[in-house]
Amino acid sequence: MAATKKVPQRRNKKAGKSTGKSRSAKYLRKNKAARDKKKAYDTAYHSTPARKKYRAKLNKITRKKSIPGKDVSHTKSGKLVREKRSTNRARNGKNGKSSKK
Repeated sequence: MAATKKVPQRRNKKAGKSTGKSRSAKYLRKNKAARDKKKAYDTAYHSTPARKKYRAKLNKITRKKSIPGKDVSHTKSGKLVREKRSTNRARNGKNGKSSKK
């Protein structure tokens, strides 16, 4: 039986090191008061009944249309379609522009 060569595992040193590059991300990184204010706003916004209902609706659709390797993607018209997970999550838009289907 031939011995297989062991290759040492290396951790990706850049993992988790990325910070936001947008102007607002840079501003919030420097200003704690603004960051705290935004966090308070976001908490209040996402705890409203409308947001909870919206999240529940999306979760229900995701469960119903569950296919391994697929996500439920939003189209420009507001429709929800199944799409490859990697394609859906990689669509950040070129130069900050949306590239929704």
